[in-house]
Amino acid sequence: MTRLLRLFVTACACVLLAYRAAAQVPAAGAAPSPTLPGTAVLRLAAGAQIGQLEAALRALGASGLEQKFPRALAPSKERPGSVELRGIYQFRYAPGLTLGKVRQLLVGTGLVSYVEPLYQRAPLYQPNDPLADSTIANQAATQYYLKKTQTYRGWDLDRGDSTIVIGITDTGTRFTHQDLRGQVKLNYADPIDGVDNDNDGYIDNFRGWDTADRDNDPSVGPPYGGHGVLVAGCAVARPDNGKGLAGVGFNCRYLPLKIYPSTAAGAFGGYEAIVYAADHGCKIINVSWGGTGGKSQFEQDVINYAALNHDAVVVVAAGNANAELDFYPASYDNVVSVAGVSPTDRQVLTYSYRVTLSAPGDLILTTAADHDSAYVAVGGSSFACPIVAAAAGLVRHRFPALNAAQVAAVLRRTTDDIYAVMGNTTLAGKLGSGRLNVRRALSLGPNQTAVRIRAQRLSRARLLPADTARLTLTAENLLLPVQGLTLTVTSLTPELTVTSGPVALGALATGGTAVAPVQLSVAAGTPINTRGVLRCRFTAAGGYQDDQYVVLELNPDYVVLTANDLHLTVTSRGNLGYEGTNNEIGASITYRNSAVLLSEGGLLVATGPTKVMDRLRSAPLYTADYDFFTRQAIRLLPLASADQQAAGVFQDSLPSLSRGRTLGVRVRQRALAYAAPAADRDYAIVEYTVRNASADTLKPLHAGLFMDWDLPAEAARNVAAWDSTRLLGYVANAPQPAAASLYAGVRLLRPDTRAVASYYALNNGAGSAAPVYFGDGFSSAEKFLTLNNRARQRTAGGSVGSDVSHVVGAVLGRLAPGDSVVMAFAVLAAPSLPQLQAAADAAQIRYQQVLPTRAASVSQLDWQLYPNPTTGRLRVVLPAGNTGSALTLLNALGQPVGRWRVGPSSPVLDVQHLPAGVYLLRWQSVQGETSTRRVLLQR
Repeated sequence: MTRLLRLFVTACACVLLAYRAAAQVPAAGAAPSPTLPGTAVLRLAAGAQIGQLEAALRALGASGLEQKFPRALAPSKERPGSVELRGIYQFRYAPGLTLGKVRQLLVGTGLVSYVEPLYQRAPLYQPNDPLADSTIANQAATQYYLKKTQTYRGWDLDRGDSTIVIGITDTGTRFTHQDLRGQVKLNYADPIDGVDNDNDGYIDNFRGWDTADRDNDPSVGPPYGGHGVLVAGCAVARPDNGKGLAGVGFNCRYLPLKIYPSTAAGAFGGYEAIVYAADHGCKIINVSWGGTGGKSQFEQDVINYAALNHDAVVVVAAGNANAELDFYPASYDNVVSVAGVSPTDRQVLTYSYRVTLSAPGDLILTTAADHDSAYVAVGGSSFACPIVAAAAGLVRHRFPALNAAQVAAVLRRTTDDIYAVMGNTTLAGKLGSGRLNVRRALSLGPNQTAVRIRAQRLSRARLLPADTARLTLTAENLLLPVQGLTLTVTSLTPELTVTSGPVALGALATGGTAVAPVQLSVAAGTPINTRGVLRCRFTAAGGYQDDQYVVLELNPDYVVLTANDLHLTVTSRGNLGYEGTNNEIGASITYRNSAVLLSEGGLLVATGPTKVMDRLRSAPLYTADYDFFTRQAIRLLPLASADQQAAGVFQDSLPSLSRGRTLGVRVRQRALAYAAPAADRDYAIVEYTVRNASADTLKPLHAGLFMDWDLPAEAARNVAAWDSTRLLGYVANAPQPAAASLYAGVRLLRPDTRAVASYYALNNGAGSAAPVYFGDGFSSAEKFLTLNNRARQRTAGGSVGSDVSHVVGAVLGRLAPGDSVVMAFAVLAAPSLPQLQAAADAAQIRYQQVLPTRAASVSQLDWQLYPNPTTGRLRVVLPAGNTGSALTLLNALGQPVGRWRVGPSSPVLDVQHLPAGVYLLRWQSVQGETSTRRVLLQR
């Protein structure tokens, strides 16, 4: 490099702050990736017809149905795991519906296997200023990473050629840059003439494609500027032209694919670009973008399609946060996940057990988009990624018989160990197998041992405290045949124990597989959201040893009450069914193995139209409120007053910390479920003790449960109604609810003496003239309207039914600082309305038995009644010395329906005249103490 060019490179570093401003890339590791509003993607289930899907979407008011990949390559038996992309469709859903609601309704039809948002992943651009340190500045003026990875020596073995094409899915390219001219793989079968000459569905895709704006110009453009030019230079900057740089891929070519829109009509096209690259012959695909959160089966399907259907090596940047986190697509299966390290091999960016290997990712000198001879030193895993992608291209050229998984294995098994570097010693396994070594990869190639964990399967859907489970691992031998293979699995997490020993897998030929069962045990006191890490160590004859890792989620941040026929999910932040609007977290509500019954539910606490606290959908449309946060995660407790009991604490912020926007309430929640008798099997109880933690009196305080029910077989034909006698709001199918086979609802249990019950039934599809219009979201004012007793609306759905929800609540009056009030609800389901009402009555009686404020009792004394259940006569056996005490029989509303004075002999109570149901028999001793027993009267 000339002295003039070195000076220019150093000067270019001064513009890095301008790059940062232009890119406007959010910090990695913070908020989850944004999604495309009002748009979703689905996959048609096997055997379902597109006409059926169109009808289901019309019923939802959805539009814009579009097959995403109509020309995708079909799966092949010769490629295990290959996927069918032709069944994936994109559509727009009606305003007023949450994605969770849409997902639940469509999945419930059985026509689709998933419905997901379209995540908008950002490029991983993290420039740095080399002028901050003179040593770093010198390194920034050279391609130090070529020597570090032994690329120079690797080129002595192979330099690739134009048949190896690297798909660069990014912000576009600068075709005229002096180091990128002539490096683009051109499609001579479709010259620019306005005709789709090669009949691939893309007109004039002569030099790449813009999958965001859907046109044939992948030139660099806003909003992220020249990121794609920086990436391309690392991989394919033209060698031996006497100018600038030499890309690691040397003679390899690249296909520019622009994935970020430059027009208002465009949308993020990252995954569409991966499919395009795979369909158009790219055996290496570079992905220098991604985001936290939002794990997606659609995205995994696209990765699998490229890697398995088309045998492409998908190389992905692991992220730029100086933290351990899941990052997508880098954390998916069938990718080569690349972490960026410093010039001294020290960890500086994202690390995790999902990383495959590391590569230099700091002070990377590369091509810049400013003009045709611009270069700049940049940093981030965005630039470690194309270095590895280019190395993969050289390996594919030198060893053309290797498949994508084998190429990845060669790269992984030939790295340099960097865990002895200061700062890396505590990160074992989290920087992959080590730092890329191009020479060793090209020298050893397939002449080595490489076994991988190809698949894993758990015997349980969730690993909860005190669970035992079987983890089945499938091992695959990728390279040389192996003898005496053994797998030893060790837990690196104290809460997770491996109770089985090493598994002898024996001899495996190249491509051979073996199954290893592993027995696991979860500790009883495992905290919420614990990550269980298993080290899987392969050993074999000849000294082979390789560690791989499996990460399992233990005790996720919700509990599911399963003691009876109604299974209810309760979260740590006041939601029921699912965590807020995300119905990927939670198991909803089911009844006797039914489809899920609830798309969204949770607690509302309010004092007025601008002071409503919740974690539900919000306004504007496609947003959510996140007012409650966890103080004490919900967890199952040792059995006490119920067959299953869970408890936790959540709260909002103090008003002094939120500029008066919040209330300052702390809520202790309790959930209880009972297995017997039969009437108790149809409900679960949720109780909320609301404490005023602020310095001001809350007046008037309102609270209630919002429940968006979706009862099968068609949620768009539900009706909602109010049983004011029982304070029971319920939902059933139309047009004849009396004949419905399933009812669900919520009963307000024994409200506080200050409370006045409230109910509001909602038609979710009501027009903009309705008092509550979901088409523009669910505002705080609308939420308060549903809680306000004066705004009661008793029915919804009319005679033919609709998509309905309701709010069951109470006006609680004044709550002074430090004071508390208790609200409790029964969440119920039953096959008929009489059974639902009987369950509601049973829940009221049961709750009276467990109230913490009940009077002192003589329950410890031995008194009995039999037969129970009874058909008409009930004998009561009391301890001696209780002549003159009183017995009172109460119905489900707490009203006395029979009174008896106890004589010297055991009384026999005649209850034949009463209707069947659940009653409460209260005994009051001569000393005034009371005790109760439940009575089930049958006919």
